[in-house]
Amino acid sequence: MSLYYKDIEEVALREFESANSADALEALNIKYLGRKGIIADLISKIPSLPESDRPAVGKELNILKNKLKSLADSKRASLLQNVSAQKSRKVDITLPAAVQEIGKTHPLVQVMDEICRIFVSLGFKVFEGPEIETEYNNFQALNIPLEHPSCDAFDTFYLNARKNENRGKRIKERLLLRSHTSPGQIRVMSKYKPPVAVVVPGKVYRPDATDASHSFMFNQVEGFFVDTDVKFSDLKGVLEEFSKEMFGANTKMRLRPHFFPFTEPSAEVDISCIICGGKGKSGAKTCSVCRGKGWLEILGCGMIHPNVFKTVGYPPGKYTGFAFGMGVERIAMLKYGIDDIRIFFENDLRFLRQF
Repeated sequence: MSLYYKDIEEVALREFESANSADALEALNIKYLGRKGIIADLISKIPSLPESDRPAVGKELNILKNKLKSLADSKRASLLQNVSAQKSRKVDITLPAAVQEIGKTHPLVQVMDEICRIFVSLGFKVFEGPEIETEYNNFQALNIPLEHPSCDAFDTFYLNARKNENRGKRIKERLLLRSHTSPGQIRVMSKYKPPVAVVVPGKVYRPDATDASHSFMFNQVEGFFVDTDVKFSDLKGVLEEFSKEMFGANTKMRLRPHFFPFTEPSAEVDISCIICGGKGKSGAKTCSVCRGKGWLEILGCGMIHPNVFKTVGYPPGKYTGFAFGMGVERIAMLKYGIDDIRIFFENDLRFLRQF
């Protein structure tokens, strides 16, 4: 058997050396080193040898087995290196390199950041509240009764109810996707004492049918200022400064009486049309942006209702404050002359690269 082993070693080493492909090498592995290969067959015959010859033959076969494994590994590495070298030689180095696209901030984020920057320059701080809110913070704490139409399931994305501990009583508190960023007022004023001046940017959700001016998800910036002697004239001054900074130094602003449950008195804010300059006409034609009115609505505002102060635990009559809220998409559409809100969310690079 020893001579037979020597013959096998000579032939095997020669065959492994001459293997020129991965398939040929795999076939030799199976032939010699496989579970039913030649080495395994020889090892299975060791018990039939004289007892004195078994140790030497077993040792020689193990040496041969390890030698063939080592040779196979070396050959495999050599074949892989050759393949890699061949592939590298096929690369045409004269071809232009792949272009790496550099991302940009989305126009809505740019406008939101600009809004926050302006108010920060006026002394406000930025607070980002959660997008999942409690029904209490979203409505009741803001002086909006649960009978109000905005609390209806057709106007709000309600989530599963949750159980909370409240003064020792187990109650169910409904959760929802916030329909405005105004709950940020409640969260900030419940935690901090005046003076507080805060803006709250973020996404809000309402089950509206999507069209050119509506979306089920959009962005808002809420702002409020509370101190011991805040007046309506302070609100007007802050919003005038914001309007001029956002839309240009020649921008005019006006206030129209309105109603919001969480402010009293309340107002809508208009600015002079940025296209026709408030004239209502662009050349000889009626302005298509303001439709001849000369004014564009940009936000709502008012003095914070006493019931809201009561909710957050502020002493009655001690503090006054104002609040305002605006849609970021609305500001962006006016600023850049965009007539369809849906284009912000279509991810068309031809549109996004303009900003």
